[in-house]
Amino acid sequence: MSDVIAYVRKALPPPPARVLEIGAGDGDLARALADAGYDVVAIDPAGTVPPVEPVALLEISEADGSFDAAVACVSLHHVEPLRESCARLAEVVRPGGRLIVDEFDIDRFDQRAAQWWLDRRMAGDDHHGNDAVTVVDRLRDHIHPVSVVTAELERWFELDDPRRDTYLYRWNMPGGLEPAERDAIASGAIPATGIRFTATRTAA
Repeated sequence: MSDVIAYVRKALPPPPARVLEIGAGDGDLARALADAGYDVVAIDPAGTVPPVEPVALLEISEADGSFDAAVACVSLHHVEPLRESCARLAEVVRPGGRLIVDEFDIDRFDQRAAQWWLDRRMAGDDHHGNDAVTVVDRLRDHIHPVSVVTAELERWFELDDPRRDTYLYRWNMPGGLEPAERDAIASGAIPATGIRFTATRTAA
C-alpha cells in the first residue's frame, strides 16, 4: 500500500483538494489522504467500514464539478455500467481536475503471469481456480480490459502516457515479492500486468 499512496500523493494537487476515491475497499488510502489534509469522499458498492460510503459511482449524489481530483486504484475494471459510470465521474470532477488511475491490465495477464502468481499466492486462495488457463479465462470473462476503460475515459479526459509496472505481488501474496516480480518482468519471464496513468478533465 505504501507505494500506491506515494504514487497517488505525487499525482494529486496539493491539499486541501477535494478528492473522490472510487472503489475504496477498506478505506486505507482514503484515511491516508485525509491524514495528509485532503478532503476525501470514498465510495465502494461493497463498502462496510467508515469512511467508505456504500455507493456505486453511477449513484454518487455529489454536485457536478465538486471534486478537484479522483483516484481509482484497481477498481475501474469492475465498474458497471462502465460508460454511464465514466460519464458520471466526468460530471463530478471539475474541468481541469485530475484523475489518477492504478490498474491491472487483464489483456497482458497471460498463462505465464498466472502461473507465476499461482506458484506464490497465499494458501487457500483458490477463488479463481488452480491452473493458469482457468485463472486467465475466469478473469477475462468478468473484468474490463484497460483498453476498454481508457476508451471510455477518453470521451471526457485527456490521458497522459501510461507507465507499465508490477502488480501481481499485491494480489493476495505474501509480502516482499515485488523485487522478484520486477526481476521476472525484466528477464522477460512474465509481462508487466500493472499500469498507471493520470488524466485531466477536459472542458465541459
